[in-house]
Amino acid sequence: MPLASMTGFARVEGGAGETAWVIELRSVNGRNLDVKYRFPPGFEAVERLGRELVKGRLQRGQVSLSVSVNTAGSKGGVSINHDVLAAYLDAGHDLIKSGKVKAPRLDGLLALRGVVDIGGDEREGLDAAGEAALGADLARGLDGLKAAREAEGRSLDAILKTQLVSMAASLERGKSLAAQQVEVIRDRFTRRMNELLADQAGFEERVLQEAAVLAAKADVREELDRLASHIDQAHALIDGESAPGRKLDFLAQEFMREANTLCSKSAFIELTQTGLELKSVIDQFREQTQNVE
Repeated sequence: MPLASMTGFARVEGGAGETAWVIELRSVNGRNLDVKYRFPPGFEAVERLGRELVKGRLQRGQVSLSVSVNTAGSKGGVSINHDVLAAYLDAGHDLIKSGKVKAPRLDGLLALRGVVDIGGDEREGLDAAGEAALGADLARGLDGLKAAREAEGRSLDAILKTQLVSMAASLERGKSLAAQQVEVIRDRFTRRMNELLADQAGFEERVLQEAAVLAAKADVREELDRLASHIDQAHALIDGESAPGRKLDFLAQEFMREANTLCSKSAFIELTQTGLELKSVIDQFREQTQNVE
């Protein structure tokens, strides 16, 4: 299955009869699928139609679906309702005359409910033919949004796989260094015991035992094996699963857990540096997975 991003944009123009509309769709990262609708009065069908159409195309992301409408022949002008304005002035006449309130300003009067009429603001609902045309355009817009998200997903696919290759390279270095870990710990422990103990008689066997225990605790091969397994899992998710974003995000957390343990167990600087390199790439990988559907 192709990888898809949660980021995308699409725009569709259409209409029915004398009514023309523009549909714009935007989507960004989101833990779940969350769709917000914006439409003018009379176009409530947008939300009803959009719900089913979105569900069949998208699985995650915050989606904004807006419809703007222009009806041919609408006045589109602004007029003042003098009767309503006179009613407000009459109601406040005594208060103004008594000096309890100041005479109203024009901007204040125009802000009162019902004083200003905006032509074309009220729209009739869509008929069956209009709903069908709107539904078809919504479907086109969502198809465009899905295509944009898939195009972004192809870029994410390449980035994530490059990062996995980088992790694998660091992992190979870690494996070669892990073999030196036991020798480094044993030499360090033996040197320290030689410094502390003046009489070495009878302590050689105990030194070897303690060194073996420390080396076993510092063995990082298990962490490296798990990291290798996680890399294989990540490739399988990217190449073969629909909407793997949540699973990739969880896997990135597991990557970081193993890399942290590797660094904490490291007994010499070269292995620590390799662990830090891994953590850096894993952090970048997780950041990218946040945008995968």
